[in-house]
Amino acid sequence: MAKVRIQKALAHAGVASRRVAEEMLVQGRVTVNGNLVTDLPCFVDPETDDILVDGRRVRKQEPAKVHYLLNKPRKVVCTQRDPQNRPRAVDIIPDIPQRVYCVGRLDADSTGLIILTNDGDLTQFVTHPRHGVEKTYVVEIEGRLDENKMRKLKAGVYLDGRPGSGAKVRVLKRSSKRSLLEITLREGRNREIRRTLARLGHRVRRLKRTAIGPITDRGLKIGSYRRLRPGEIERLRRSGRQSAQQQESGTKSKDGKQGDGNE
Repeated sequence: MAKVRIQKALAHAGVASRRVAEEMLVQGRVTVNGNLVTDLPCFVDPETDDILVDGRRVRKQEPAKVHYLLNKPRKVVCTQRDPQNRPRAVDIIPDIPQRVYCVGRLDADSTGLIILTNDGDLTQFVTHPRHGVEKTYVVEIEGRLDENKMRKLKAGVYLDGRPGSGAKVRVLKRSSKRSLLEITLREGRNREIRRTLARLGHRVRRLKRTAIGPITDRGLKIGSYRRLRPGEIERLRRSGRQSAQQQESGTKSKDGKQGDGNE
């Protein structure tokens, strides 16, 4: 959060009005991170600085929850820090007082939707496989994806010593030189689509995430962003719960035991 004058921080915390807070400062009753405030102006971060008045700690302000939807361009990374000093997704959205982070990741060569937020509950809900929030991608690959490889892609290919969770796959275009696919995943491992298709002998030329649950990229150009509306967040949570319930019922075998989850 951006730093503010300490009088404003004390007023927002309900300690006193700005005028009275300034009198407290002059009287030597306020410390910040163990240091007595003697000079004004003094700027503080209410979320991180340790502020005491008369020896009593001022309750830190809970930052307001914010939710942004970004259509990420290529060559932009989803990390908070990058040793190579590449452009970051968080840099595209300027002047946010809250510290936000990406919900999951898209690799630098991929484009498409990414949520940026400071809402830890929503982050856990969207990223954990058990909630079943689907992510949809349009993928252009080299060569023709035949029916045998299509079945393998739907069933799930072994990666890192364990089987993939499988995918929904729809062919949008197909020729001898390239195929255009729509792929939907519930569980997303690191570069799962690229690695899976490479195992099947196809190099990914382009990869774009077009939807996160019911939220699509319609009307949002590459490099653009917008705030998510409360109704969209609720639909996102609801779609995850419904998807998880469908997945659970679909993986039960006739004797009531859990099956392998693959069609």
